[in-house]
Amino acid sequence: MGVVSPALAPRHWWVHLLALVLVTSAGLLGWWQLEAWQERRTAEAVDLTESAPIPLADALGADDAFPESALGRPVEVEGSWLPDDTFQVVDRTGGPDGATGSWVVTPVTVTGTGSVLPVVRGWVAAGGVPPQAPAGEVTLVARLQPSDPSTAADPDPDDDELPALRVPDVAQRVEADLYSGYAVAVRGQPGTESLGEATLEQLPAPSRFTAVRNLLYALEWWVFGLFAAFVWWRHVRDVAAGPDEPADEPADEDDPGGRAGSRPAVPSGP
Repeated sequence: MGVVSPALAPRHWWVHLLALVLVTSAGLLGWWQLEAWQERRTAEAVDLTESAPIPLADALGADDAFPESALGRPVEVEGSWLPDDTFQVVDRTGGPDGATGSWVVTPVTVTGTGSVLPVVRGWVAAGGVPPQAPAGEVTLVARLQPSDPSTAADPDPDDDELPALRVPDVAQRVEADLYSGYAVAVRGQPGTESLGEATLEQLPAPSRFTAVRNLLYALEWWVFGLFAAFVWWRHVRDVAAGPDEPADEPADEDDPGGRAGSRPAVPSGP
């Protein structure tokens, strides 16, 4: 405490206060810029999911691995519902408030390929009863999503609930070839009546240069805060060290006895 006490003298309080204000302000401003960077990237990802729909075949083939370019892409799906194969995916978000409930999924046999695409028709609150599954031919717009990467095992393969929307698990319920992903129906499309809108699990990645200026501003503010903290630390260290001791004066080279500047002794007379 004796080393630090000189820096705690009242005359140094303004230095500590200024350093606290500068470091705190720099940290908050940097965090604000980082949040702006994240928000703009998220907004761009959402905008990509609102692009004009394209035919399913142009985004994802029946035997293709799920491409990154198809993530969140709106596509037009034509085919026939498979109402008897309807199931739910539990612990999923949806509705206007993003609450937890279940997705209602009815597969569609796609026209022209004969392969099956699971379609999330919408969301129902926990404990809610989904409406009757549609039947017959359908044309709808939905957003593509890859198979859920979750490794959660289905605790009861005989019921109509799944812990995740994984293509291998759906394959045990549908006797047909499956696409490598699934689709989430856009609100207002056929089959979505009386259901809440399901929330997309994965959004397309925005450009790496999106809002990069905000990210650089955040780094700049944090570097400034570190510099202010360093200057404060140097000040505290110098104050704690105290004033420098005066250096000893060097002895005169012509005076080995160390009496530099003294007059030579006058010899006494005879």
